Amino acid sequence: MGPRPPDRTEVRMSDSRPRRNRRRDDEAPRPTVNPRRIAFDAIRAVTADNAYANIVLPRMINETGHTGRDAGLITELTYGTLRSLGTLEAILAAASGRDVRELQQDLLDALCLGAYQLLYMRIPAHAAVATTVSLVKAAVSPRVSGLANAVLRKVAAKDLDQWCEELATGDRLHDLSLRHAHPEWIAREFEAVLGPDELAPALAADNVAPPVHLCAKPGRITKGDLSRETRGGLHGQYSPYAVYLPGGDPGRVKSVATGLAHVQDEGSQLVAVALAEAPLEGPDAAWIDLCAGPGGKTGLLGALAAQRGAHLDAVEVQPHRAELVAKAAKGLPVTVHTGDGRLFGEPGTADRVLVDAPCSGLGALRRRPEARWRKQRSDLDALVPLQRELLAAGLRLARTGGLVAYVTCSPVLDETSEAVESVLKAGGAELVRPDWLLDRVPDSARGDFVQLWPHRHGTDAMFMALLRKTGNR
Repeated sequence: MGPRPPDRTEVRMSDSRPRRNRRRDDEAPRPTVNPRRIAFDAIRAVTADNAYANIVLPRMINETGHTGRDAGLITELTYGTLRSLGTLEAILAAASGRDVRELQQDLLDALCLGAYQLLYMRIPAHAAVATTVSLVKAAVSPRVSGLANAVLRKVAAKDLDQWCEELATGDRLHDLSLRHAHPEWIAREFEAVLGPDELAPALAADNVAPPVHLCAKPGRITKGDLSRETRGGLHGQYSPYAVYLPGGDPGRVKSVATGLAHVQDEGSQLVAVALAEAPLEGPDAAWIDLCAGPGGKTGLLGALAAQRGAHLDAVEVQPHRAELVAKAAKGLPVTVHTGDGRLFGEPGTADRVLVDAPCSGLGALRRRPEARWRKQRSDLDALVPLQRELLAAGLRLARTGGLVAYVTCSPVLDETSEAVESVLKAGGAELVRPDWLLDRVPDSARGDFVQLWPHRHGTDAMFMALLRKTGNR
């Protein structure tokens, strides 16, 4: 008599185990790198190598195969930690009883990552501490894991409001800067423009991750078609070409990949269109974008120029940025020049000139999480003279009666109204009210200037002044 065959239960069990572990050939393998480790590595790239989070993080996520909720968690951990570094370090210093600058940088980065989870996210304290200590053991050194555990447990003993109250000095600017994670000098610059009542909302808005704004190039795709392609992308509130991407990688949107649309903040769209829509007497065929990189405004102005029978010369001093401009303007009546805008062109030949001057970028802090901690007030010392020279060059290029738009992604007075007023003192130009923009965007006027804000308009804090050339310069 041979061996007894297995009964039905045994057969079912032996067959089911392989099926449960079997992966279909068309399924992607599950990522093996822990999301917190990816966030830590991205933070290390920023703090140790001066990388930009918005460049290194998407690549890291793609290379490790994370999608959906895991990709969202990695992004929140990385951007949130970098955005809040100053506040996190102040709390860690109080919790540890030491100057955190004395710690090795990789340990401090891990502690900031753990503290962010404890103070800003709905992650249970025990989980945030345990996962951070494990990260320290694996990525820093087992010898300092005990220190990490002790410090994070002290951080976990209070919530963010309690820590901010404990560290408050009674100085309003210091306390608001601590609570909203901004260097105090930036808060002071914002207050000089907004006044004290709006400072807290403006700082808070910088800590809210914005949606990606797309621009539907006029004459190539309508805003409605782009909205339908993005499966529910909302129409922009103010720009006739803006669509808010509901989520995902904009590079995966076919119209973006093929150049029918591009990524561009709605505020950036508005100031470009305001120049194009401003009334102009006489010829309107020669346009110049004097500081064109990376090309968002060039692409929009080029598309508008195509509809008007105009031609746009785009000037960019950095060769790699000039290549980006050429890509953004492909197929449009745009000629890209690599060179210094201050030395470009023949005087008195342009009908419309855009001077999108290099600036501190303080108007886009919500999109660049690490930027606020890298910048110093002294950085403006080199930028302000350059900005004024470029505006003077734009006016030199404009014909009499021609228009020049001076634009910065910064609200700082030195870079905005004071720069314009300084150049106007030389004569030969007058300020023009950009009615197209001011009439459609409430609370955007700063006298006859335009000043947009994240907390008011949901855009970057773009500044614009429109000038008309009245004589020789």
